[in-house]
Amino acid sequence: MTLSDPEPARTHSPKALEGAVVEPEPRALTHLDAEGRARMVDVSEKETTRREAVAGAVLHMSPETLTRLITGDVPKGDALAVARIAGIQAAKQTAQLIPLCHPLLTEHVQVALDIDERNACVQIRAAVVLRGPTGPEMEALVAASIAGLALYDMCKAIDATMYLDNVRLLRKSGGRSGVVVREGGTGIAI
Repeated sequence: MTLSDPEPARTHSPKALEGAVVEPEPRALTHLDAEGRARMVDVSEKETTRREAVAGAVLHMSPETLTRLITGDVPKGDALAVARIAGIQAAKQTAQLIPLCHPLLTEHVQVALDIDERNACVQIRAAVVLRGPTGPEMEALVAASIAGLALYDMCKAIDATMYLDNVRLLRKSGGRSGVVVREGGTGIAI
């Protein structure tokens, strides 16, 4: 799995989405018991399948900060490398951060940080793969978020106006829902 491998572009035409769910139907909240109290979902009877998720986020900054990031002129060192490692570590620690999230054995985590000079931002993507009874959506979301926060931390001494936004699930596959692709999440291979 790589974030940069080409994948045929998907459109939202009915033929292109055969077997994919773009907007899943609302379902009952599984993290609530009959009395409405929070609980951990029992996944012990679910089938173990290969499951994948890709999430994204965007860290916006001044053009000057982005130039310094590109040239490696950041006081704390190699900000991009630190952010990638932080995202990978975060994916592996998701169950420690999200109370009702199952501890999952991640088999592959990849974090990509794409410089977008035109918009003075870094596009962050995190992909997680595993075999298990539940998917790694939260792991991918946490990885993308923490990679962005680590990059913020590495650059905050030179730019206090940065902000992280657009944290979202781009794609998931495996399990009962099949393939789910968020609009704008096309072209991402996992």
